[in-house]
Amino acid sequence: MPVNLTRRELLATFLGTPFALAACGSAPGRFPEGEIVGQSAALGHVLREERSFEVPADRWRNVQVAIIGAGIAGLSAAWKLRKNGVNDQVILELEREPGGTARSGTGTPVGYPWGAHYLPVPFRENTELIGLLDEMSLTEGRSSDGDPVIKEQFLCREPEERVFYKGRWYEGLYMHAGESDEDKRQFAEFQKQIDLWVNWRDAKGRRAFVVPSANCSDDAEVTALDRVSFAEWLRQKGFTSERLIWYCDYACRDDYGLRLEQTSAWAGLFYFCSRVRKSGDESQPFITFPEGNGRFVRHLAEAAGDRLERSRMAVSVIPTADGADVITLSGGELFGYRCKNVIYASPIFTAPFVIKGFREVPPFDAAAFHHNAWFVANLTLRDRPKPRFARDFPLAWDNVLYESPSLGYVNATHQKGIDYGPSVWTYYYPMCREEGPRTTLFNYEWREMADVCLTDIGRAHPDIRELTERVDIMRWGHAMISPEPGFIWGSERRKAQLPYRNIHFAHSDLSGLALFEEAFHHGLRAAAEVIS
Repeated sequence: MPVNLTRRELLATFLGTPFALAACGSAPGRFPEGEIVGQSAALGHVLREERSFEVPADRWRNVQVAIIGAGIAGLSAAWKLRKNGVNDQVILELEREPGGTARSGTGTPVGYPWGAHYLPVPFRENTELIGLLDEMSLTEGRSSDGDPVIKEQFLCREPEERVFYKGRWYEGLYMHAGESDEDKRQFAEFQKQIDLWVNWRDAKGRRAFVVPSANCSDDAEVTALDRVSFAEWLRQKGFTSERLIWYCDYACRDDYGLRLEQTSAWAGLFYFCSRVRKSGDESQPFITFPEGNGRFVRHLAEAAGDRLERSRMAVSVIPTADGADVITLSGGELFGYRCKNVIYASPIFTAPFVIKGFREVPPFDAAAFHHNAWFVANLTLRDRPKPRFARDFPLAWDNVLYESPSLGYVNATHQKGIDYGPSVWTYYYPMCREEGPRTTLFNYEWREMADVCLTDIGRAHPDIRELTERVDIMRWGHAMISPEPGFIWGSERRKAQLPYRNIHFAHSDLSGLALFEEAFHHGLRAAAEVIS
């Protein structure tokens, strides 16, 4: 139910009281058009209702494999199955559009992401992911040491990142401008700690942190990091620099939707270490497109063809002696699939509501899988805001607001080299500061959320309202798994990777990290279990 707040109270809830007081000193200005897009939360809540479903005898179909969920994990499982000759499959997707948090939208002058918007270039050891990049014609061979060479037009174009701080734009994400000698010392010492873990190897030669995380070391020295928060780890190491703390907090909000205090130290270090080959190297470059990871979704969905059933919700999975029955709902009508195997590629917390018998004898604690909420807004601009200062660092791909709880915005036209005129900006807001974030998210209407977005971006661009023609908003109630302390190396995550009867689980939840590579890995793993 929507709540009635003054504009000041609304902005204070999302952007903080000091900024709300300043922002409410003047009229809010014009409002563009727009709407809340995406699936209604009420449809997903059908799963929570205690109901029995009777499918007419003539509304059943036999299929070898049913895949529940067409996010990256489900689509990747289907991709691997087909490559191994398993073509008798169906992919059941609740939404009209596949992709989950990797989906994208179409617009003018370019498409735009609704969630994940890049993929770091994989290390040479990640052969199947590189195989997908080859299949999509994103590569042009291999380097002398065997790493994939990505075509230049698909690597993130410079400038990649900038940060808005005290009225000015600066290059990069770490704020070097105005830093003290102590800030410099602590930042250098932090980098030494990162280098130490990048170079660390256990007795079996395994890295502490690598993508996919299934290949990480389980040595006690590494897993102990999961027992404390990243904030506590920084305190233990004597790091107190405000700039360094902000930098690490931004990393946690960016990849995990959590604050520093909420994030496992293991996950925090994973962010900085897992995509660096050796100390002194830069992190792997980004593969990106205007529509973000929607490009991968489109490729995998097109390959799936008519095996992909859209707007079809799996409401019940009933294990049987020789497989499982899957009952679905679409357009108010029930339809069933009798399957040899099921790949459950939906968020893990939904399993008790869908799988018959799960709650009576649970194979793992699905309630241990905590998710966080986000909202994402896409702004259609008729022109770019004018620079406030001639010496400001120019518009980049990723544009971060230092003093904001949001992540700022990504410029969709950047990758196409369209530096003037109309554009689409994608604004990201993780709900990690609010009490009851999921309830808070769905308590507000479009106009209120659009006001938050425009007011926040207005810190850096006072003319944003005049230039914005549309603001469309998507609310992600269960956007990302939360790698809180104790979860990554706790027992429930590992239990959930085991098959339950003929049901195989596949989702980035199973890594505790909501990353493309992790979803891809679990899709392939589940498909391999079915094949074997």
